Amino acid sequence: MFNKKYIIGALVVLSFLIGTTSSLASTQMPEKTTQFRRIEQPMSLKIGVTLGGLALIGTELWWFVFSRTKYPQAPLDKNN
Repeated sequence: MFNKKYIIGALVVLSFLIGTTSSLASTQMPEKTTQFRRIEQPMSLKIGVTLGGLALIGTELWWFVFSRTKYPQAPLDKNN
């Protein structure tokens, strides 16, 4: 399906892109601080994000686990 030249070329290009973007990101990083700043969030925002996440998890569970389509049973062939 894929030949060796295509795969090796894709790996070389991918490694080149990762190498250049990581070096650019390291040059633009600000000085490291030893402490984190605390950002206060409203309680309503925390609750909304939590409920939204739980709703998405529930939707995925329903979609992939519980929404099996019930197919009618095929009639048995009495000739065999």
